[in-house]
Amino acid sequence: MPPNTTATTGDTATTGATSVKSGRKKGRKARLLVLVLVLAIIGGIAYGAYWSISTVRASFPQTKGSITLEGLSGPVDVKRDGNGIPQIYASSAQDLFMAQGYVQAQDRFYEMDVRRHMTSGRLSEMFGKSQVKNDAFLRTLGWDRVAKQEYDTKLSASTKKYLQAYAKGVNAYLQGKDGKDISLEYAALGFTNDYKPQEWTPVDSVSWLKAMAWDLRGNMQDEVDRALMTSRLGPQQIQDLYPDYPYSRNKPIVQHGQYDALTKSFRAGATGTAQGAGSTGTTGTTGTTGSTTGGSQGATGTTGSSSSTTAGTGLTSQLAGLYNVLDNVPTAVGVNGQGIGSNSWVVSGKYTITKKPLLANDPHLSASLPSVWYQMGLHCRTVSSACPYDVTGYTFAGMPGVIIGHNADIAWGMTNSGADVTDLYLEKVSANGYLYDGKVRPFKTREETVKVAGGGSKTIVVRQTQDGMPLLSDRDDELVEVGKKATVNTAAPDRGDGYGIALRWTALDPGTSMDAVFALDRAANWSEFRSAAALFDVPSQNLIYADTDDNIGYTLPGKIPTRTSVDDGSIPAPGWESKYRWTGFIKQDELPYEYNPERGYIVTANQAVVDKAKYPYTLTTDWGYGTRSQRITDLIESKIKDGGKISTDDMRQMQLDNSSEIAKLLVPRLLKINLDDKQVRQAQKLLEGWDYTQDADSAAAAYFNAVWRNVLKLAFGNKLPKELRVKGQCLWVDKIDSTGPVDDDTKVRECGQRDADQAQPDGGDRWFEVVRTLMEKPDSDWWKTPASGTRKATHNVDELFARAMIDARWELTAKLGKDIDTWSWGRLHRLFLKNQTLGTDGPKVLQYVLNRGPWKLSGGEATVNASGWNAAGGYNVVWVPSMRMVVNLKDFDKSKWINLTGASGHAFSAHYTDQTSLWAKGELLPWSFSSKAVDGSTSDTLVLKP
Repeated sequence: MPPNTTATTGDTATTGATSVKSGRKKGRKARLLVLVLVLAIIGGIAYGAYWSISTVRASFPQTKGSITLEGLSGPVDVKRDGNGIPQIYASSAQDLFMAQGYVQAQDRFYEMDVRRHMTSGRLSEMFGKSQVKNDAFLRTLGWDRVAKQEYDTKLSASTKKYLQAYAKGVNAYLQGKDGKDISLEYAALGFTNDYKPQEWTPVDSVSWLKAMAWDLRGNMQDEVDRALMTSRLGPQQIQDLYPDYPYSRNKPIVQHGQYDALTKSFRAGATGTAQGAGSTGTTGTTGTTGSTTGGSQGATGTTGSSSSTTAGTGLTSQLAGLYNVLDNVPTAVGVNGQGIGSNSWVVSGKYTITKKPLLANDPHLSASLPSVWYQMGLHCRTVSSACPYDVTGYTFAGMPGVIIGHNADIAWGMTNSGADVTDLYLEKVSANGYLYDGKVRPFKTREETVKVAGGGSKTIVVRQTQDGMPLLSDRDDELVEVGKKATVNTAAPDRGDGYGIALRWTALDPGTSMDAVFALDRAANWSEFRSAAALFDVPSQNLIYADTDDNIGYTLPGKIPTRTSVDDGSIPAPGWESKYRWTGFIKQDELPYEYNPERGYIVTANQAVVDKAKYPYTLTTDWGYGTRSQRITDLIESKIKDGGKISTDDMRQMQLDNSSEIAKLLVPRLLKINLDDKQVRQAQKLLEGWDYTQDADSAAAAYFNAVWRNVLKLAFGNKLPKELRVKGQCLWVDKIDSTGPVDDDTKVRECGQRDADQAQPDGGDRWFEVVRTLMEKPDSDWWKTPASGTRKATHNVDELFARAMIDARWELTAKLGKDIDTWSWGRLHRLFLKNQTLGTDGPKVLQYVLNRGPWKLSGGEATVNASGWNAAGGYNVVWVPSMRMVVNLKDFDKSKWINLTGASGHAFSAHYTDQTSLWAKGELLPWSFSSKAVDGSTSDTLVLKP
């Protein structure tokens, strides 16, 4: 039975920034905000300094007229539409990317500068000593070092030229400017330090791909969580919380594709064809077989006799310390949780009104201000081998090219594949090195100096194993101490000075993802698209495809490791045994893909890529559970049955689907429960006749989600170890020692340690599957909870559901009022947009000035309209569809798109958040592509002259 717990305080919900209400007219809003800032500063706020209106506006970009840029070979036109979205026209590729660098720096340089300081572990140079630990950890990972290796040894000559041109454009913008001329944030930083922006380099652009890969790194969080659970849960209980993927109910992406023949060859006795793993920093071409068929979705980590070294209170503390270090690293594109994901799907012309494909994409990432995405078009005036680009879509400020979008021939979208490309290793560390196959090997070491704004500097020593794995545990003093106390079994080596934790991650090998960006941008057909995708080694993404010849497809690229049969990658592995090391990488031509499937559509929404029984390799043990993907599939099927056809707007409407799949499962049962309290019954009646849609104005959605949150807290959350529970939640729990629970009824008070947006249970569709499975066991120990205050103990599922309904009623009474007629989901489920540096930790006046919100949102967790919230932490929105697009392959000018915020990173620009209210309503903007359409939508034209 799970350990008994009694709550003494309630959960702590996430809090948002101060609200700045949106006005109807952009210009008026900008003027009012400028006035607010100036009056605040005149009043003595913000360090007692005075900024004039001219200071605030000094950084606004010039968007009309002409500017001379040294280094251009010819004139470049920058045409911006009414939302400030630029379309760039040039006669050479290098001029095109130089102009891209200049224009992105105009709108977003502060964001770009923060990003490169993050990727290089130099945040302390901008923000002072508070960032030293983050910098030390990032230096240990060495993203910028790997990026430099990529630039020096891996990338093509043409890619290097484009990166150099882009950097030249950024630096042309910086030339002669002080910080206050670039961004308001630099003016604020000027009061605390003398930081000045430095020149941009090509490596700064490449490094950003490492940050993106880090946030999309796969199951590393689950790996840590499973190990932490062992302090309070047994193997079967952990298995209960990681159920098998429901292949029969939620279809994988590839249903009939390349892997059929591959599987047959393995079953016929093939010995394996994985690429060799090599050492970090190398790419092997030969190696031992990497074929494994193990690794169930519900793996509990029984990978061999030494696996029990992950048990024990010492190592639990060590892993918790590692989590805290990981959690403090600034996010690049999104939180890395089970619930987060993305949607993308494509429908062939067979089922569309246009008779050509329609492709939709909405990646789900952390909400940020400005949005992580930057919309733009890159057009060669005459497309040729010398200037082969005519592409538009979404990119990242700081990177040349377009990441997601379309050119004149093809369109593509991306979702995170979730492939397991990271492993944590326990290392037996001594004064002379680390143990490996019975011998002590010396660490590779290097010194790194972290410079600190307003202070001195700190030197750290980075240790790596001989095969290049950084020792992450060096970055926290507590980890070193608790590693000395880790409890292990007799099969493990003597602890000596303790166990360290090292990381193996594919992104620490130099790769070719930057080459892939340009190759995708110029691909003209399926073959060229597949060749381009093969270069996209990290992060591993699901790529969907459509072309103007009415072909659709899917491919899984990426550098995905193979492991031996004793290791499925689900928990930290013993680093002292070579049998746990990677054996190679799956060859690109053996990764799953699908082309023109008979069903006429392809859906990717972070579900399983393939049925594990039909594919010889283990891609991961931790797929998303397919709730969104199956709902999208059902929507498509319902539309095309009986000869129906799908339109561009139908695709948009599907993106906005608010249906709650867990509500469909639970509500019929909730309505059958007898409740004594009249006011609770009143709330229960809200669920009668509810259509399960989570609209912002729905009282039923508010009550159901509160019930769901309380079901999770009672059944699971209160029984998890403190390392997984939300900060501020304190419980009386059974005492445990190094051997497990103490059998003397001793209770101790433990408080949660995890941030609200990362705590468990988060309520994602893994938890849907957990509850679905356990409902078939109505007397399971999970449904049993002790009495608390006036609440009676529960002994079965219906009693726990009844208690959750009671608790939810009074929780919402406290939050929304006693009158249920005033309840609405949007009052609970709000989006706050925060500037990712000074908007979170800066002075209150700056937070007020830089942040925006709230917006009351529809949608929810594991819903197609995925405005994600963490059930352990509260109801506020923690991740979102970061953009939405629908590409019309019949007429690109009838495509639609939207961004979370706006084109500009300048807080008082009319384009700072001008798309957000439209985005919140589910509206899309026209997306001009042809020169005629672009001219028709152009508001401002800037000519860059040589």
